[in-house]
Amino acid sequence: MGHQPSEIAIINTVQRWVETFVVGLNVCPFAKREVVKNRVRYCVSQANTRELLTADLERELNRLKENDAIETSLLIHPSVLQDFYDYNDYLHTANTLVRNMSLDGVFQVASFHPNFQFAGTEAADVENYTNRSPYPILHLLREKSLTVAIDAYPDADDIPNKNIKLMNELGGEYLQNILKQCFN
Repeated sequence: MGHQPSEIAIINTVQRWVETFVVGLNVCPFAKREVVKNRVRYCVSQANTRELLTADLERELNRLKENDAIETSLLIHPSVLQDFYDYNDYLHTANTLVRNMSLDGVFQVASFHPNFQFAGTEAADVENYTNRSPYPILHLLREKSLTVAIDAYPDADDIPNKNIKLMNELGGEYLQNILKQCFN
């Protein structure tokens, strides 16, 4: 693998992804408010093993627990779990950590990966782009805030289907270009 970008470059790339894709295409209708209020934390893990990533995840969960000013955290880990199947297997470890820290029902881990693939889809299926990101990311969400946002949003259950429809309308080439542009 080539030269690793700086932490600032990685954060800038992920911020561009959040602004242009997540907020810009309204993939997550709850994100814009938190981005505008500057309540999203971008954290780059230097971990190169699952164990070091788990330690960083524990620190980040504690940070969220202790600081209500941070609504959500994106734990970006560019040097570990590059393979989507390894990443997907790791999600069990992440969720077990949340339970072991007695934070089940308090925080939730959402998953984003450059090669994200939903069960029952092909790798090239365009709906996978709803969870594709420039780098592997563990997105830590406050469940209480998520529940409030979902309850206040009309037809929240339709968000996934609306996103799949949007991804299909935009097409894979367009979506690949959005991801590529995030690196510039």
